[in-house]
Amino acid sequence: MAIETARQTGRKTRADGRFAGMRLVRGGTFRMGSEDFYPDERPVRPAAVGDFWIDETPVTNAQFARFVEATGYVTFAEIPPDPRDYPGMDPANARAGSLVFTPPGGPADLKGPATWWAFAFGAYWRKPLGPDGPDALAEHPAVHIGYPDAQAYAQWARKQLPSEAEWEYAARGGLDGAAYAWGEELEPEGRVLAKTWQGVFPHDNRAPPGLERTSPVRSYPPNAYGLYDLIGNVWEWTADWYAQPKPANVAAGASCCGQPRSEALVREESCDPASPVAGIPRRVAKGGSHLCAPNYCQRYRPAARWPQPIDTTTSHMGFRCVVRR
Repeated sequence: MAIETARQTGRKTRADGRFAGMRLVRGGTFRMGSEDFYPDERPVRPAAVGDFWIDETPVTNAQFARFVEATGYVTFAEIPPDPRDYPGMDPANARAGSLVFTPPGGPADLKGPATWWAFAFGAYWRKPLGPDGPDALAEHPAVHIGYPDAQAYAQWARKQLPSEAEWEYAARGGLDGAAYAWGEELEPEGRVLAKTWQGVFPHDNRAPPGLERTSPVRSYPPNAYGLYDLIGNVWEWTADWYAQPKPANVAAGASCCGQPRSEALVREESCDPASPVAGIPRRVAKGGSHLCAPNYCQRYRPAARWPQPIDTTTSHMGFRCVVRR
């Protein structure tokens, strides 16, 4: 098995807290992507990663609170936007907050705008539904986390954010090429193996009371590498700029003609040309969330990916960290 705990490898986690709650994944090669779901997962191509430690779970509110208490860090969602960065913004709306999933009262047009999102002034990781909502729960994943926030936490913890390939390799748990992290069926023998939407999205939520949104980490079985919640619960940031995968015969970071592309160019290519705000780059998010459902966003799979703007925080966006050997 390609996984070891800190104790099994002789790491002294008491002396070095970086490795507490982490698993060592031995590197290797695998088939990255999928041909069967969304276009941006294609083509399936060979990928290789080295050995790395990875957090067993997404970073929880309790863990993020320790970071904030130690550093005084203020998250992206707590800082009012500058109207100069968003042409056309009403200055009255230049207030701190974040996007919160707000279920409609009935069925919605899934092919139209995502009307189930609302910008909530005052929503951030401690108050995930806004100032009048409940406090964040300690063992739930921290949400409303922006890419700069995830980076800041990782730096404080002496860790890094995973690459897309590292994240996908870990999520697969050795099941190279399988559709799901546990095999070829979403719910084998009717078993729900990840925190995904139960019911018809976005109005029919059949989750137990109190679990309509995120669930405590470790609520579902770990994968073969001893890792929890890589699928569902919250989307997770990776370090990679979002771009269409390259064919197997074109190296990562190369153009169609085989010439290396600069970091600045890759960053520029990650921007959404249809966005009303130009020049906002996007990073790859992985794993899907509690809002993924068979009738909408079937991204509860290792190969699935999402282009998340680095200036956008939401009530289903979190992260976990790695340490490379």
